[in-house]
Amino acid sequence: MPEALGKAAAAARTVGPADSIDTTGTAVVRQPGLVMTDHFFDVPLDHRAPDGEHIRLYAREVVATRRERDELPWLVYLQGGPGCPAGRPVGRENWLDRALEDYRVLLLDQRGTGRSTPATRQTLPLRGTPAEQADYLAHFRADSIVRDCELIRARLTGGRPWTVLGQSFGGFCAVTYLSYAPEGLAEVLITGGLPSLDADADAVYRAAYPRMERKSLEHYARYPGDEAAARRIARHLADHEEVLPDGTLLTVPAFQQLGILLGTGDGSHRLHYLLEDAFVDTVAGPRLSDAFAEQVATVLSRADCPLYAILHEAIYAQDERATHWSADRVRGEYPQFERGIEPGGRFLFTGESVHPWMLRTHPALRPLRHTAELLAERRGWTPLYDPERLARNTVPVAAAIYHDDLFVDTEHSLRTARTIAGLRTWVTDEYEHDGVRAGGRAVLDRLLSLVRDEA
Repeated sequence: MPEALGKAAAAARTVGPADSIDTTGTAVVRQPGLVMTDHFFDVPLDHRAPDGEHIRLYAREVVATRRERDELPWLVYLQGGPGCPAGRPVGRENWLDRALEDYRVLLLDQRGTGRSTPATRQTLPLRGTPAEQADYLAHFRADSIVRDCELIRARLTGGRPWTVLGQSFGGFCAVTYLSYAPEGLAEVLITGGLPSLDADADAVYRAAYPRMERKSLEHYARYPGDEAAARRIARHLADHEEVLPDGTLLTVPAFQQLGILLGTGDGSHRLHYLLEDAFVDTVAGPRLSDAFAEQVATVLSRADCPLYAILHEAIYAQDERATHWSADRVRGEYPQFERGIEPGGRFLFTGESVHPWMLRTHPALRPLRHTAELLAERRGWTPLYDPERLARNTVPVAAAIYHDDLFVDTEHSLRTARTIAGLRTWVTDEYEHDGVRAGGRAVLDRLLSLVRDEA
């Protein structure tokens, strides 16, 4: 990878907003406490072919008011996902407030997301056949994102190393960065995103389903009436077709996916309030209320981040084997998730998993069904991590590991932490997976103390 990075360095160029895909935005905007500048970059689709096709990336520079002319070190934020754009700040909120004390921050819309060249049901047909779309999307994993970062860094910092803050999948990208381009890194901060270096998708989901069960039972211990409410909704869905306002068919397995809320700090409470107002009496008998359906659609929709579903299992692929709808296959090893409406069964929510039936029930995914199937059967994925190089790491690294994280297995993270030389961990049950958001300044402040040997 370093050789490819070197060959491609000249291929990235900054593009002004007037030349961008979206020409309606302004180059510089101000909010209370913030100055934000738009940046656009052209980068190779395939970094092994720097003279070939290019795609566009968007990144938002954020600096504290009255510090925009200061010589500040850069921090690039890598969002979780995969396939999700960076957050859109409104003032100095959560972790950003702390970061702006020390850094000029870059919020990168990773390739295919946000204002970068989009990859959605509307745009991917421009690539051609499903096979051509799948070949295109094979370039959208962590290795390509790291190469993108290196090209951008050369343009923005003058070649100086920068700090990376990786949340969830962004942390996966940070470990890839440490593996293949550590020379670009001054510090690495990871929140809820230390991946297993060698577990395939099957191993990831075999660790995940027991966590999903635990999180469901913990929720019922907090809100004892919610299991009966969930079972009533599931029985209704088994007997009635319910279509959400966005066109999603709400099946029992789709309803179970509301368990994704249980991986966030306030998610159990949000799920409780959602369940308690599910039904309304109509002339046709009890039906799911419009308010309930609207909220469920918001949680389950993939319209704003289709790559989250299409590429999800590919982030675990590192060898010749296909992922072959791992989450769906592995679920069959846990029959308790199928017994929710049976007498004596416990209704269990699921979490972060992708299934082939979603390509039929979710309107944002239906046109991409054949593309997703080809990616699920794709072989020959390249390694994303280099354990030997990580064992020789010299970049200061600190990682927050959330106890019993719904999204990333704690034992996998701890094993990886022991592999990366010099990495300092903060294992906590004070926060869930979204701690860097929910914790305000506290999580980033703790990681900075660790990485600087101040704690």
